[in-house]
Amino acid sequence: MAKACLILHNIRSVHNIGAIFRTADAAGISKIYLTGYTPTPVDRFGRARKDLAKTALGAEKSVEWEHIKSIDSLIKKIKKDEFKIIAVEQRENAVDYKKLKIKFPTAFIFGNEVKGLSKLILKKCDQIVQIKMLGRKESLNVSVAAGIFLFRVLNR
Repeated sequence: MAKACLILHNIRSVHNIGAIFRTADAAGISKIYLTGYTPTPVDRFGRARKDLAKTALGAEKSVEWEHIKSIDSLIKKIKKDEFKIIAVEQRENAVDYKKLKIKFPTAFIFGNEVKGLSKLILKKCDQIVQIKMLGRKESLNVSVAAGIFLFRVLNR
């Protein structure tokens, strides 16, 4: 599979991060970048986080990851490496994720459970895609959205 990575920015829930690690492993993601205050698989003392490991079920050890505080510096770095950056976010100008045409290498960005991604981050992305909502709720849990999205776009 061509190179695809995830950027998880300012996601609060350790359980969501663990679930995304597990899905990323199953979908063949090569690396996860954890930015802002997103929890990492190890605490600040270098100890494994049991709460994250509980939902990741070992994927935190099989998927390469890196914590970078500044998403801006990460975006600059991976753009130099010729990555396309795709935000998964509900916006007026977002394209249906089912119509996405991927050119690798690609980084997929998922944001905060409540606030999503800022306009400044979205401006730096090559494309914004969304999962259309059919019910009354306006969004999915971020780990559920990541699972739906990754398996749809990477396993065609």
